[in-house]
Amino acid sequence: MTELSTADSAPGPASFRRGVVAFWHTYNQDWRAVLGLYLMLVAVLVALFAPYLAPFNPNAMSDHLLRPPSGAYWMGTDHLGRDIFSRVVWGARISLLFAVGAAAISLSIGVVMGAIPGYFGGIIDQIFSRFFEFFLIIPMLFLVILMASLLGANIYVAAFVVGITIWPSNARIVRAQVLSLKKRAFVRAARATGASHMRILFRHILMNGIQPVVVNSTLQVGSAILIEASLSFLGLGDPNLASWGQMLREAQSYLTTQWWFALFPGLAIGWLVLGSTLMGDGINRALNAAER
Repeated sequence: MTELSTADSAPGPASFRRGVVAFWHTYNQDWRAVLGLYLMLVAVLVALFAPYLAPFNPNAMSDHLLRPPSGAYWMGTDHLGRDIFSRVVWGARISLLFAVGAAAISLSIGVVMGAIPGYFGGIIDQIFSRFFEFFLIIPMLFLVILMASLLGANIYVAAFVVGITIWPSNARIVRAQVLSLKKRAFVRAARATGASHMRILFRHILMNGIQPVVVNSTLQVGSAILIEASLSFLGLGDPNLASWGQMLREAQSYLTTQWWFALFPGLAIGWLVLGSTLMGDGINRALNAAER
């Protein structure tokens, strides 16, 4: 029992703190990961303080149509006289709400739907595996377009639909982690002390196997940003919200004459996708290094 008790203490708070310190030290040495973190932090701050950073109401129209960037309009104006800088700032909030919401839903469902079949196995694993496959064959963009057409252009509905569509990748990762970790010594030690299945699964196994799914969810943020922009570009976004995809859609007729109209929302989308991708890759590398 002494050996089992020692093994069981491995995933405790002290071990967790040491892991966090090792992770941050490795992450901080990777300039690409740090760049991604800074890009995302700036985007989050812009989204949080959008009411204070935007000089104009993003939907306020004026007589200053298609003005180029200037001291009054830092990124110019669009075909309705709206300030593009204000719309880009408010668009950061829309994109992040959509992306983080969809990734959080995917993470939550994926953890539960992957942990249960991985832990119990047998017929439960087979049933859940068929369920995964059913969701994997559904064309995500088609489903989102269909739901947006049926339920109306609502960012929260769209984020929910995307979240319940992309969760199988997280579930597969969690299932693989659970299958590997449930054979470890600290799990046997937890069983020997009489811990319940749910405590073993969520307190011991998932605490030590959640890292890969967190990385995948971070990368899903970038994918969700592109999905939201695609929906808005197709005209399925909320017309009352300042969305980057909607701005690109409206700028199609002015690409060769008013370059600023499409340039700044396009750069904003690239900023967020690049930041989330670099951060996700950095987290992955840091976690792998910390485990060695």
